[in-house]
Amino acid sequence: MTPMTTPEVPDDDPMPTAPPQPDFEACCGNGCDPCIFDLHDLEMDRYRQALRAWRERHPDTPGA
Repeated sequence: MTPMTTPEVPDDDPMPTAPPQPDFEACCGNGCDPCIFDLHDLEMDRYRQALRAWRERHPDTPGA
């Protein structure tokens, strides 16, 4: 008799990933409002909030 195995289920709640940081050369240096770095900072804030919430939902995940 072959043992029963549980098929792997795709993760419906993957760990958030940080947004890529823009290259310094991508900034035009004209003092845009918002600057691409300001937009990246906002995305990083959203990422940190999402990661904090994800860690609360996955407290036993190693490396999280």
